Amino acid sequence: MDVSLATSAGRADRPNEDFVGAVPGAVVLLDGAGIPGAEHLCSHGVAWYTHRLGGALLGHLSRGDGRDLATILATAIGEIAAEHGDTCDIADPSSPQATVAMVRADQDRLEWLLLADSYLVLDRVDAGPLVITDEREATARRECSAPLAGIAQETPEYDRVRASCATALRARRNQPGGYWIAKDDPRAAREAVTGGRSLADLNGVALLSNGASRIVNPYGRTDWSGVLDLLRASGPAGVIALVRQAEAQTSVGADAHSPDDATVAHCTHLPR
Repeated sequence: MDVSLATSAGRADRPNEDFVGAVPGAVVLLDGAGIPGAEHLCSHGVAWYTHRLGGALLGHLSRGDGRDLATILATAIGEIAAEHGDTCDIADPSSPQATVAMVRADQDRLEWLLLADSYLVLDRVDAGPLVITDEREATARRECSAPLAGIAQETPEYDRVRASCATALRARRNQPGGYWIAKDDPRAAREAVTGGRSLADLNGVALLSNGASRIVNPYGRTDWSGVLDLLRASGPAGVIALVRQAEAQTSVGADAHSPDDATVAHCTHLPR
């Protein structure tokens, strides 16, 4: 399996909180998350968390010991929680956390695991791309943001309600009926979206962080078939370059989005 990787920080003055890496037959992509101003909860920070967790995942995957992906993720979450649980308030909803996307070619099948809102795009031999993501965070965000409807932005009332919505969303992390993300509780791994498909059915597979997926939504610069075409032509760096171009062209107005870390992995020549 050939793997091409690219990652780009959203801002030059902040560390890249994404992580991507590969070992023979497997790829890991993490998108870190945390709350600005919550550094007192964890002195290490989000980038430290994603890199430690990503490294642990790659270490376990490299062993090839037959454990399923959810078990590997649970073990790694527990290991990193133990590393800083005595010094940091890792149970606080605002402490460092990360989405997780993993793929592994095991014998004649591709196995995957997704936790929170990264994306997996299967390049199928006899059909269009199959896009897989964990939609629970987006659903929880929509539900928690409903009270903002009809309130004028840039007003004290809007700021007050938005803060309340953010608190409600954090309270739904790693809770039944909410959404799940890698953080301090290994049990979250058992809530991941998992699946598998015959390698014979696939030309390849792509993994994208939320920041990279913006090329499709909200920017609409291409569709998922176009993403695969762009990957074949320009590789992961070409996808990220188009994301940055779209960000620059929509930097003001209602469609503006703050630049985000963007990461892409593209796997081709899958083993048969």
